[in-house]
Amino acid sequence: MKINEDNFCVILAGGRGRRLWPSSRMELPKQFIDFFGVGRTQLQQTFDRFVKILPKENILICTNKEYAPLVRQQLPELHEENLMIEPIYRGTAPSVAWADMRVCRRNHEGYIVVTPSDQFVQNEEAFYANIEEAFNFIRHHDILLTMGVKPTRPEPGYGYIQKGDPSDTDGIYQIQSFTEKPEREFAKMFMESGEFLWNTGLLFANARYLHDCFRKLFPEVLNQFDTSSFNYTIEQEMAFVDENYPSYPKLSIDQCVLERGSNVYVMTCDFGWADLGTWHSIYESMSKGDGDNVVIDSEVMLEDAHNNVIKLPKGKLGVINGLDGYIVAEEGNVLFICKKGDSSAMVRKYVSEVQIKYGDDFV
Repeated sequence: MKINEDNFCVILAGGRGRRLWPSSRMELPKQFIDFFGVGRTQLQQTFDRFVKILPKENILICTNKEYAPLVRQQLPELHEENLMIEPIYRGTAPSVAWADMRVCRRNHEGYIVVTPSDQFVQNEEAFYANIEEAFNFIRHHDILLTMGVKPTRPEPGYGYIQKGDPSDTDGIYQIQSFTEKPEREFAKMFMESGEFLWNTGLLFANARYLHDCFRKLFPEVLNQFDTSSFNYTIEQEMAFVDENYPSYPKLSIDQCVLERGSNVYVMTCDFGWADLGTWHSIYESMSKGDGDNVVIDSEVMLEDAHNNVIKLPKGKLGVINGLDGYIVAEEGNVLFICKKGDSSAMVRKYVSEVQIKYGDDFV
């Protein structure tokens, strides 16, 4: 894929990553961890992936103020103007709305891809081909376009997009419905119907059209700022953000676009995608060792142990016998052992209970 200076990338890196607790903690969430021991954190790997096809100056990182030092430390090549530091946490939709303002000020004819910072891409060649196809589609259509992949299991931790009418391009469909994290029985129905795709969280749009969408979705905020010409200065932009950012409703970009937006399309992709946000999804996505165990950058001795996912700190040895279908994860002052099952719900439950009973030092 050729580098096009009209294309921009917005990387979302402000999440707390609680579904991978205790390895992902409030002070150091998953996107800032070299989770698999490859020498680069998930944020760095996402940046590396996009800097191959976009100018470095066109990659923006959205995070909150407590994680800004981590972004600067891990990506020293990032220009300070490309670090979008949220003054208060309001979810990913306000972050993208602000990043889109920044892109429009620099190039109101630009094209944007929004991406999470914690995705696994198995086939980068296919990934870049899909990215190029998506950018080409939004160059000729004023629409919002997301990427979807065919479900391989009834995973309740993902969002499900129902395909509607086909577009004028093969593999791209209007979105008929969107369901975020359904119950397992519904996820099974969605998968078996053949009508649904997993939502990857990758979103494309031209900058001006995306801004118009946000003005309709957030009129109480954005109608206060005249962006018709996009000739405002960065000082004017920052003054507006400082004053008005807390007025945004707390919404994710998926809720904002896929549930509330109109004229939204999905492109079917097949680049070996996985969301690395839950223990269960990591287990399903990674190659299995002896006994169908997934051991993540850890030293272990296993006997009569099957179907487990294990993540231990450096310098620790795990000796595990007779365990079947568990998460075994240790980090700092927490050891977590839990049936794998629908792990995201269990992790959220225990994070809340631990925080209430023992305080923030354990989450």
